[in-house]
Amino acid sequence: MEWLTLPLSFPFMRDAALISVVVAFPAGLLSCFLVLRGWSLMGDAVSHAVLPGVVLAYVLGAPLIVGAFAAGMVCSLASGYLQQNSRVKQDTVLGVVMSGMFGLGVVLYTSISSDLHLDHILFGNMLGVGPEDLRLALVIALVVGGALVLKWRDFALLAFDPVQARVSGLRVTVLNYAMLAMISMTVVAMLSSVGIILAVAMLIAPGAVAFLVTRRLAAMLAVSVAVAGFGALIGVWASFWLDAAPAPTIVLVMTAAFVAAFLYRTAASRRAARA
Repeated sequence: MEWLTLPLSFPFMRDAALISVVVAFPAGLLSCFLVLRGWSLMGDAVSHAVLPGVVLAYVLGAPLIVGAFAAGMVCSLASGYLQQNSRVKQDTVLGVVMSGMFGLGVVLYTSISSDLHLDHILFGNMLGVGPEDLRLALVIALVVGGALVLKWRDFALLAFDPVQARVSGLRVTVLNYAMLAMISMTVVAMLSSVGIILAVAMLIAPGAVAFLVTRRLAAMLAVSVAVAGFGALIGVWASFWLDAAPAPTIVLVMTAAFVAAFLYRTAASRRAARA
């Protein structure tokens, strides 16, 4: 059994596994609502848009996490405002805002001389996380996860029937911006682990897998969190033996889970059609 436990005998591997499981909780819950609402690109947009905030925070001597959250909120609020006050469709708005802010971040990064490692920002530095990263991720996971658990019925109604949600007296605009804020916070939690580019996989893949194998929202939420958590653990464990970076390995594990879920659903549909 040594092959199973050896990776976690190293402190940096335990920290990597711990932070990946912590961020998997809010990411798994959010993933369901992003998939149901067709907001998959929103997670991608926010994860890319935090780059200029990180660079500006470094220049000003502020915590990088503060800059990342500020930039993520600017992207989220700007996207929401443009979508509600223009005829431009959501995917177009997200594409413009995301590419613009990511381009700004790259220009800012190349225009300054620093020891800031762009690859750690883009792809994460899971093997180098410290106590502060773990504490921040845990606080964000508790805040975002707690909000979603307490208000999941409101977010569910908004996802399935926005008109009914408004008629029922729900503050739809507040819920929309709360969802955007939680996406930004979750991306910030994942900044030091999976990084900017790979954060979108953690925000989309678990919900997509759960959507294929479940029929009730409560079950979908549970399956999504389980997929995110176990996918993170297996990815970290496998990365040790593959001598690969943990974050991309986690993404590959979740992609494999999605393919398996798709094949399972396809086979089940064919059996039902023949019956």
